[in-house]
Amino acid sequence: MRAWVVSAARSGSTALVELPVPVPGPDELLVRVRACGVCRTDLHVRDGDLPPHRKQVVPGHEAVGDVVAVGSGITAPEVGSRVGIAWLRSTCGECRYCARGQENLCPSSRYTGWDAHGGYAEYATVPARYAYEMPAGYGAEELAPLLCAGIIGYRALRRAELPEGGRLGIYGFGASAHLTAQLAIAEGAAVHVLTRSPDAQALALELGAASAGDARTGPPEPLDAAILFAPDGALVPVALEALDSGGTLSIAGIHLSDIPPLHYQHHLFRERTVRSVTANTRQDGRAFLAAAAEHSLRPTLTPYAFAHADTALDDLAAGRVRGAAVLRMPGP
Repeated sequence: MRAWVVSAARSGSTALVELPVPVPGPDELLVRVRACGVCRTDLHVRDGDLPPHRKQVVPGHEAVGDVVAVGSGITAPEVGSRVGIAWLRSTCGECRYCARGQENLCPSSRYTGWDAHGGYAEYATVPARYAYEMPAGYGAEELAPLLCAGIIGYRALRRAELPEGGRLGIYGFGASAHLTAQLAIAEGAAVHVLTRSPDAQALALELGAASAGDARTGPPEPLDAAILFAPDGALVPVALEALDSGGTLSIAGIHLSDIPPLHYQHHLFRERTVRSVTANTRQDGRAFLAAAAEHSLRPTLTPYAFAHADTALDDLAAGRVRGAAVLRMPGP
């Protein structure tokens, strides 16, 4: 099969190679990949911000495809089923975090496209217990960004503790933000998008945002909650200043540049809260996909041929992607 790997020769590069089609283990599914989202985390792995845990790893953790083989003892999902392969690949199931429903904090957790080969390939494996049943009503390319951009945005939204009918600020407006905004609006929130990109501002208004402007200018009203999607630590004090009393800032990214010094009275007093987001649980994934089925979210896609995955990553780094970048896989 053809697959993209993070080059061992030079940080910041990928290479298209041929690899053997993987053989599923006893607890795994073999999936013929139909589409794979291009996530900013893939960019961090490629560029060394998240050093790969496996030599020449195949990136990609938003893969949608069809089960073509199953390991011994697996009865579901069956061959022919459409499934999703996401970031969280396995946990120990025994530590104190797993025991209390916080498997995203498991110290033995492993991740697709970082610890194990991912979806920038014609075939991929996934442990059956970590594969997702995909909602109907979406094509494979539309489903792909739901598997990380959507799921992590969902967790970030819940971590922000937005009150019913509240005012939500979203900083940055890429793949995850544009899905999270739609979900928050569907649930009754007034969403204010803060991004410097005129094209992203226009997309936000098309999707129903109450306002869209530059982060430095700030939202038109105080915020009950905010989510920082942009990997820019300098926006943390900016977002905190925009919060009303009792508001919460949820930081969604796996990688963030350094945060400038905070002033307690100015940024944190009156019970403002800052929360990080670390991966997600499978329950988050199932809950978000159910919400996506209920609300019929509209992913905005920038598609790329599989052979141009390197271009997709470069465009993502340069801010040239509208909505979510998705690889179209070859074949019928």
